[in-house]
Amino acid sequence: MALRCILRKWKTHRLTSSFLTQFTSNPTKTINPIRDISSALSSTHFITSFEHKNVTGFREYHDGRPRGPLWRGKKLIGKEALYVISGLKRFKDDEEKLPKFITTHVLRLLKMDLIAVLTELERQQEVSLALKVFQVMQKQDWYKPDIFLYKDLIIALARAKRMDDVLQLWESMRKENLFPDSQTYTEVIRGFLSSGSPADAMNVYEDMKNSPDPPEELPFRILLKGLLPHPLLRNKVKQDFEEIFPDSSIYDPPQEIFGAR
Repeated sequence: MALRCILRKWKTHRLTSSFLTQFTSNPTKTINPIRDISSALSSTHFITSFEHKNVTGFREYHDGRPRGPLWRGKKLIGKEALYVISGLKRFKDDEEKLPKFITTHVLRLLKMDLIAVLTELERQQEVSLALKVFQVMQKQDWYKPDIFLYKDLIIALARAKRMDDVLQLWESMRKENLFPDSQTYTEVIRGFLSSGSPADAMNVYEDMKNSPDPPEELPFRILLKGLLPHPLLRNKVKQDFEEIFPDSSIYDPPQEIFGAR
């Protein structure tokens, strides 16, 4: 702080000296205030920047820390939570050390830190670790069934093609009498279709029809597109779609494209 004040005073002194010199060195010369001030500022800036680097020894360089939103986001996570995330990733392939680390560190986290760890692992697509953390959360005294916790984890697992884990988590969610939203149905149906499991996709579809929330068009359209190689299943979904959304239309491609005669 003291060095900064000295440099500021020194800059002011140099600027004043350069400015006065322009006016007093040649009294008979025609004075152009704007040009003289500009030249004084430019010369002072050059001298100041040069001598500042040499006198103080300071250099501008990148300190290695992430810039912008990434760094601000990390500051919202506690140090202990960051340590747990790092430890879980370090021991994720060690079947002996990982359970010990969970017992000694994960179980000690407070509610908000544990939720922060779960969210960050989902963001980093560490879905296996996220599933273990969620199982730890379910055993806490403060845990209450929350559809949003299920939603984010199920979507992360579906996008990672971990459909067996999706099924187990789906059953756990239904036992707690929770219904997902349209986005969750869409991602799970898409995941089963891309994994070659149309029967499981239809089971999720039947569950969606029993949901207390009104259905939306997107999961229907994803299912109709994915069931093109299965005309019998597709016709059933198509009939339901036309009943629920009578004002919407469905594109039916020529049958010969899919080998149906």
